[in-house]
Amino acid sequence: MRNLLIAATIIAGIVYFLMFWPMRDPRPASRNGGGTFAFQNVKVYVSPDAPPLEAATVVVRDGRISEVGTNLPVPQGVRVLACDQCIVTAGFWNAHVHFTEPKYNDAIWGHTASVDADIQDMLTSRGFTTVVDAGSDPRVSISLRRRIESGELRGPAIYLAGRSIYPPDGIPYYVKQVVSIWIRWLMPQPGTPEDAAAAVESNTARGADLTKLFTGSYVARGHVLAMPLPVAKAAVDTAHRYGQLVYSHPSDVAGTKVAIAAGVDVVAHAPDTTDGIDQALLQTIVDRRMAMIPTLEMFATTVTDKPEYIRPIHQLVAKFRSLGGEILFGTDVGYMEDYRTWGEFEAMSDCGMTPMEILRSLTVAPALRFHAQNEKGTVEPGKLGDLTVLDDDPAVHLNAFARVRMTIRSGRILYSR
Repeated sequence: MRNLLIAATIIAGIVYFLMFWPMRDPRPASRNGGGTFAFQNVKVYVSPDAPPLEAATVVVRDGRISEVGTNLPVPQGVRVLACDQCIVTAGFWNAHVHFTEPKYNDAIWGHTASVDADIQDMLTSRGFTTVVDAGSDPRVSISLRRRIESGELRGPAIYLAGRSIYPPDGIPYYVKQVVSIWIRWLMPQPGTPEDAAAAVESNTARGADLTKLFTGSYVARGHVLAMPLPVAKAAVDTAHRYGQLVYSHPSDVAGTKVAIAAGVDVVAHAPDTTDGIDQALLQTIVDRRMAMIPTLEMFATTVTDKPEYIRPIHQLVAKFRSLGGEILFGTDVGYMEDYRTWGEFEAMSDCGMTPMEILRSLTVAPALRFHAQNEKGTVEPGKLGDLTVLDDDPAVHLNAFARVRMTIRSGRILYSR
């Protein structure tokens, strides 16, 4: 009995160390950068809704923007960052990412330089100062957030969805192909409203800031399983009680209708099976003030770039935009292994979005949606020093959105080319 007790204690210790220790401190406090620096003679897009400031100065002091304007002298002794005639915008958001690639298993206790390089390649070199993890292993995502906020890693602010919630027996076929049976056992697939509420409660207790539902799940290629509406509604209601946004992965018309009826806040992808999604349904999404993250390049990269598949998705997004729908920028990077952002900007332009509409989707729109508008989204005194610095003006050359020179979060330089 003594040997059994010792063995059980050792096993329990190992389980705790592997499963629960990485999820300690799930909501670490953010820390601003110290010191003061300035940009001089730059063009500043204070907001996508206002004319840019020409030959402007931006001063960041102790992690917050202290001065913005034209003809402003730089305070004596303040370091001026070399960036003559650069373009300065509010820090970019990527509202749909994942940390599910095998390399991010090192995020728990991997070497700092290696994890930093992965984050830079995927996110900070693309200008992202804030990202939304739309479903990953919380051991990984919580570890990343903890190490970033402690200053150990140079990374963006991360909003976490925790584990995605699926329909009963509804894990997507492409997920089953890459995860073990053990991990699948941990994925919530609630069959009752009570189980759905419990899944949201569990995610929230582990640090989740939002909820992600697969209201439509590709359980086989070409076959979508819709989440039962009572299950989806219970999950949404529970998340809203915690003040969380709810993302929906809809896939098709049935999954979209469940998302609408359940009251979700953000459609995390444009539905790629577009049959039955007409103007009236899109108008309902707009009227319910639901936002959409198109993830257009993801479809072309991971499914097919054949025009007969891509064109209807672009047409759907273009119609949503023309009806006044709110669009958030997101790439599904982490699931999509191509980190380049130019394809998404080009696809959004193909859907009729202007450069300033794209800038809004990168800055103001997500800040408002996540109730962070008092801290992020525009370049104004008093707000966090979250800035993305570009080589060229995206209003003139669209690909300038993808030509990032510097990424700054809370006054801390995360990336400089």
